[in-house]
Amino acid sequence: MIRINLLPHRELARASRRRQFTVLFGVAVAAGLVAVILGHLVIAARQSNQDARNAFLTEEIAKLDTQIGEIKKIREQTQALLARKQVVETLQSNRTEVVHLFDQMIRLLPDGLYLKSFKQAGDLVTIAGYTQSSARVSTLMRSLDDSPWFESASLIEIKSATVNNLRANEFVLTVKQTRQQADDATEKGPKA
Repeated sequence: MIRINLLPHRELARASRRRQFTVLFGVAVAAGLVAVILGHLVIAARQSNQDARNAFLTEEIAKLDTQIGEIKKIREQTQALLARKQVVETLQSNRTEVVHLFDQMIRLLPDGLYLKSFKQAGDLVTIAGYTQSSARVSTLMRSLDDSPWFESASLIEIKSATVNNLRANEFVLTVKQTRQQADDATEKGPKA
């Protein structure tokens, strides 16, 4: 028997192609969704991984900042200790200096000259006192210049004054202390 297809074959082919298109379109949409979801998951995983790395770095930076703060404190303490050490060393090296200064002043003071004050600021020594005559101040200045402990004696002021109902001259002079010459004189002293 002969079969005759009364349905139009073009419409069947079109319907078949529509079904095929719909299936392929659905597969393409599903594949696109899967790709988008996978992309999103990959990006989210990378982002969370980077966030974890950033958090780790932030924690490590905070630790290093505290360590840097401690290092600064230690450096400040070290500087303070070194400054104290330097002061102690300076005091240790200069401890006999005052004794030598007073010893020299006693040896150099002429009779009739009395000291009122003796001040030292660094290498500069300021001497104030009373004398019966200005010639004794000149003698003191020459003696100071000749001493290995002093140099550059200069008279600042001399004026008349009354001390215990006696007429006297009040003077102020400055002299520079020479440590190097004094150190040499100290070294030469014990050898002789």
